[in-house]
Amino acid sequence: MSQLNFFPSAFKAQDSRLNALGDPLQEINKIVNWDAFYSLLQQVHTKPNRKSNAGRKPLDEVMMFKVLVLQHHYNLSDQQTEYQIEDRRSFRRFIGLNKDTRSPDEKTIHLFREKLTTKSLVTPLFALLAKQIEEAGFIARKGQLIDASIIPAPIQRNSRKDNETIKEGEQPDDWSENKSSQKDTQAKWTSKNGKQYFGYKNHINVDNEHKIIQAYKVTSANVHDSQVIDDVLLNNNDNKDIYADSAYRSKEIENNLKEKGLRSRIHRKGNRNKPLTKREELSNKLKSKTRVRVEHIFGLIKGTMNGRLIRTVGITRAETKIGLTNLVYNMKRFAYLSRSAPDIQ
Repeated sequence: MSQLNFFPSAFKAQDSRLNALGDPLQEINKIVNWDAFYSLLQQVHTKPNRKSNAGRKPLDEVMMFKVLVLQHHYNLSDQQTEYQIEDRRSFRRFIGLNKDTRSPDEKTIHLFREKLTTKSLVTPLFALLAKQIEEAGFIARKGQLIDASIIPAPIQRNSRKDNETIKEGEQPDDWSENKSSQKDTQAKWTSKNGKQYFGYKNHINVDNEHKIIQAYKVTSANVHDSQVIDDVLLNNNDNKDIYADSAYRSKEIENNLKEKGLRSRIHRKGNRNKPLTKREELSNKLKSKTRVRVEHIFGLIKGTMNGRLIRTVGITRAETKIGLTNLVYNMKRFAYLSRSAPDIQ
């Protein structure tokens, strides 16, 4: 048997084995309507203003979007994404590459993601997927779960003088252009449970019924959770309950929820002069049984998807990175829900 005939049959046999083992990427491939993203992704051109037909042609935008899905599914660097696509059959068939086609190189991957960032396309891509999930029958029910998670960024080793300049919204005069491009002056410090963290926050609104992220907002880590609640609240849930921890409890927020016709299930908080009553403690405990569902999402993102750290520079790129991570989580959840409840389709 010649090599020319051997390889196609070998790949076919390998694909059958991967399918039998339950390839999670093929589950996503089958349930997501990739064509729905095409018109939006056409705004991205990895090689604009081509002067001739010479050289490598721009890669298909939907395929490149799939590359970013892979990258955020496994939290890979651009270099590792290129290598793994070149090396792994499951990756190649997910994005639609045949055996003779090279993987997109790391520079192409970087440039495509930068274009998504420049054109602010991640949020509308997220919304398109949310629409698909809802049209598949997974409608938001049983209330909204609001929470935020700190995403640490590499700590900046700046002098005290430099930090004072940065706090004033300026850039140190002695920083070269190269140094400035590597310094994240928009990530901030915050304290939680007695520990200090540097980075950003992923604020999310989760449907209590299906654990789908309905909305999100990215901020620097020093932004208090309660400041962002209006940015993630929605009116698409058939239940009016809003669950959140005590960080979101204030008279202003309670009044705001009432005005919107929403019911507060936010934890009450005590203080030194007025501790919680036994009844309030019991109420918080009961609410926690529902609110804890949002923690499962952060656990999966940080654990299975390895999203414990962000290495981008600046909040604009952080919005892209975290937004794509939220989108890929929803794809994974969509595939799981479809497998668990096929009759809804």
